[in-house]
Amino acid sequence: MDLSGLLAQLLNGMQYGLLLFLISSGLTLIFGVMGVINLAHGSLFMIGAYAAFVITGWTGALWLALPAALIGGALFGALLERGLFRHFYRREHLDQVLLTFALILLFEEARSALLGNDFHSVQVPALLDFSVPVTPDFAYSAYRLAVLGACVLVALLMFLGLERTRLGSAVRAAAEKPEMVELLGLDARRIHMAVFALGTALAMLAGALAAPLQSVYPNMGDGFLIISFVVVVVGGVGSVAGAFWGALLIGLVDTLGKAYLPEVAGLAVYVLMAAVLLWRPSGLFAPARG
Repeated sequence: MDLSGLLAQLLNGMQYGLLLFLISSGLTLIFGVMGVINLAHGSLFMIGAYAAFVITGWTGALWLALPAALIGGALFGALLERGLFRHFYRREHLDQVLLTFALILLFEEARSALLGNDFHSVQVPALLDFSVPVTPDFAYSAYRLAVLGACVLVALLMFLGLERTRLGSAVRAAAEKPEMVELLGLDARRIHMAVFALGTALAMLAGALAAPLQSVYPNMGDGFLIISFVVVVVGGVGSVAGAFWGALLIGLVDTLGKAYLPEVAGLAVYVLMAAVLLWRPSGLFAPARG
């Protein structure tokens, strides 16, 4: 086995896994806190990627697209929560699924009308368009390393926010024991809006970061949505730490499988999910429930 090739695949797996964390952390919090199955979460990833394509095309600067995706995503998520999702918390899951499926169709039709159905590319920023020597015979993309570092930074900020702030404590309490929100007199509406805004912002940021790494194209969020649900199942619903470690695990299994066992790579992550469901249905890193 080529050591340089293995190192490259490990870094690719970590980078992919950390992008999955940005998507799945919001997905797991939204379901854990609000009980909403948001099938449109992958479309938010797509919107972030298209936002990077448009803003980079206008300005030539991906650096402007990243904060725009993050801030715009938070505002868009707050608007969606107040205008739509707030009216569906006490409805059946089927109603929530139909709502989010309708949003997928609306987002796709809007994307098609505004930007067409072609495949697009986003240039890697010139400042990071080089390779960093890792070993004497191996160099790795500077942009991929920057994405990896940015995802780790976001993860650290999330953990600090959830552990050290009052709102974060309320979010953790709501995710681990949703019934405690009303008993403790917490402002459920404020928590729900914050969680949905955060989840939307992270999904769109992930899309903007991923845009230079792959083509930007219609329905690009579908595959990420499916694999993010796998991360949520493996990590445990409502657990941000579970989303982090589960995403890294899934990212490495998927990437290494495609590189070294391509004939079974498509099944690997789903076999892992099935094993977790049989052995520990609540997830490997699920919060304790009393």
